[in-house]
Amino acid sequence: MELTGKVTLVTGGTRGVGAGIARVFRAAGATVVTCARRPPDTPDPDFMPCDVREPAQVAELVDRILGRHGRLDVLVNNAGGAPHADAAEASPRFHAKVVELNLLAPLVVSQAANRVMQGQPDGGVIVMVSSVSGQRPSPGTAGYGAAKAGLDSLTGSLAVEWAPKVRVNALAVGPVRTELSDLHFPDLAAVAKTVPLGRLAEPEDVGNCALFLASPLASYVSGATLLVHGGGEWPAFLTVQGEQ
Repeated sequence: MELTGKVTLVTGGTRGVGAGIARVFRAAGATVVTCARRPPDTPDPDFMPCDVREPAQVAELVDRILGRHGRLDVLVNNAGGAPHADAAEASPRFHAKVVELNLLAPLVVSQAANRVMQGQPDGGVIVMVSSVSGQRPSPGTAGYGAAKAGLDSLTGSLAVEWAPKVRVNALAVGPVRTELSDLHFPDLAAVAKTVPLGRLAEPEDVGNCALFLASPLASYVSGATLLVHGGGEWPAFLTVQGEQ
């Protein structure tokens, strides 16, 4: 899984899962550009500020990448997330912002990347960072789960429309241990017990799977959603029977 000479953009790549993805791709030899609304705590010469919800800023970002590096080989659409909110009480504006960040923004960035990749001899690869919340009930983050379900659908559609030059895949990610984990999982040890592999993912676990999909080893994989969830969740009927 060697990506020497490949230029990669990781959105939301300054912390958490995105930072882990960036580290993995750099270790594989890729030139990694990260973007976010705010700069990272540690200076990064390849950081470029961008609000991926703003099409004009996205277009400027891609132009800057081309101006500096001359190409764009891989896009990892990682930026996303949502705070906990009860669906019955959250405002329409709240739901709209969640869908905008987690579904519409990845589409906008993908469109900009695709326009570049279609003109490159080797095309390119797009990896969407989705969530298991799009594949099972997501109480407390209903809009987020719905947006991620849409992202999985979008992945399949773009893979068909943009083939053969551009491969598009997604990662359905389960709980990940990051510096913000306690905002969603106050008891990390208890959550880890619900995962068959017995632990939460590390950001590099997600990065390794994204690297696989971006690499030549996955050259015949497109339109797929890869589960990155440690086996999923222990079945509730086994838990109540004391079989966990």
